[in-house]
Amino acid sequence: MADGEKIRILIVDDIADTRENLAKLIGFEPDMTVAGTAGGGQEAVTLAKKERPNVILMDINMPDMDGITATEIISNTVPESPIIMMSVQGEQDYLRRSMLAGAREFLVKPFSADELINAIRHVHELEKVRRARYAPLAPAAGTQVAGAAAAPAVETGKIISFFSPKGGVGRTTIATNLAVALHQSTEKPVVLVDGSLPFGDIAVILNMSPKAKTIADLIGSFEQTDADVVESILVQHSTGIKVLLAPPTPESTELITGAHIKHVLEILRQRYAYVIVDTWPSYGEQVITMLDAADVVLSLMTLEITSLKNIRVFMEVVEKLGYSQDKVQLVANRNDSSGGIKASDVEASLGRKIPHTIVSDGRTLVLAVNRGVPFVISHKDSQVSKDIFSLAAKLAGAPVASEAGAAAGKQAARPGGLKLFGAR
Repeated sequence: MADGEKIRILIVDDIADTRENLAKLIGFEPDMTVAGTAGGGQEAVTLAKKERPNVILMDINMPDMDGITATEIISNTVPESPIIMMSVQGEQDYLRRSMLAGAREFLVKPFSADELINAIRHVHELEKVRRARYAPLAPAAGTQVAGAAAAPAVETGKIISFFSPKGGVGRTTIATNLAVALHQSTEKPVVLVDGSLPFGDIAVILNMSPKAKTIADLIGSFEQTDADVVESILVQHSTGIKVLLAPPTPESTELITGAHIKHVLEILRQRYAYVIVDTWPSYGEQVITMLDAADVVLSLMTLEITSLKNIRVFMEVVEKLGYSQDKVQLVANRNDSSGGIKASDVEASLGRKIPHTIVSDGRTLVLAVNRGVPFVISHKDSQVSKDIFSLAAKLAGAPVASEAGAAAGKQAARPGGLKLFGAR
């Protein structure tokens, strides 16, 4: 492999042995090479401007210029070189300051070789996605054949995609309950798409038959798929929504491309007022396609420093993709959990408002599991249900009524309903 094809890495640490050990670890990887080493922050800034490395490993504590100051300078002058901060300190304050300075990852010393290599590959792939996806979008916007008459406007449904840069924030739970709430409150057709292709849990959450049809049934015939074919693989749920399930096995995911997903979503948009799409933490082609196709992207986060770090990185990706602030909307889940940081601090750090909040209510979730119905039906008067109906009303463009959740209870779930067993 030629050096020009390798991930070029700049190592910055004031201890010579550490620089040497890191260089040895990188040397074992055939797709990586050391672009240079620096013993201090000032030297790092100079080398970064000269070498333009693909990734920078930056120690946080150095005598002449600390890593946070160097990171701030490099992030502004060489933004295409993502930085991984290294420190023996694991306190949240160090992580917060590193993140605010522009670091993409934070490694606490001592770390394993696998942790180091995985972090390098992660930030490098993320940077590649940012560059590759942003460039082709600009000329495509507003393109129209000269002299062609504008096509008449056709009313289509709204695609709402859920995304979180890390798991465990309740994405699938909120997406599922929002789909039910939208159908209950608007009485319009809603389809829930399990776009978490390799890790789909909606079939289990909704207690659906393992023999139910999935998007994998379209493999080999996506190009010839029309609305009737797509409709034939949707599963009707007792709450009134329809569901497009993820493949039953992860290996099927590799046979479904972004173009396939876009084709299916556009078909669903023509038939359903709301298309709710659950995704998974990835910046791969399939997930980016689901975000591109969406009218609204709801990015779930919790008010914790690690979640904030990942959301910050995602906001950078959003900017490179050319998405507007109206398209990407933050949702703070478990907003009232003790020990979290304040929403106002998050807004100040990100420079963005958090327009949607959902309370933490573990007891309601457990009871909903036992009853086998979505909590927006089984616990319509709970605050978490009211928050979901408030979110549904905002997305539907309706006024948020104080009794929004009450209307949802008029239609009881039939047997075989939702089996909600845990937030993701």
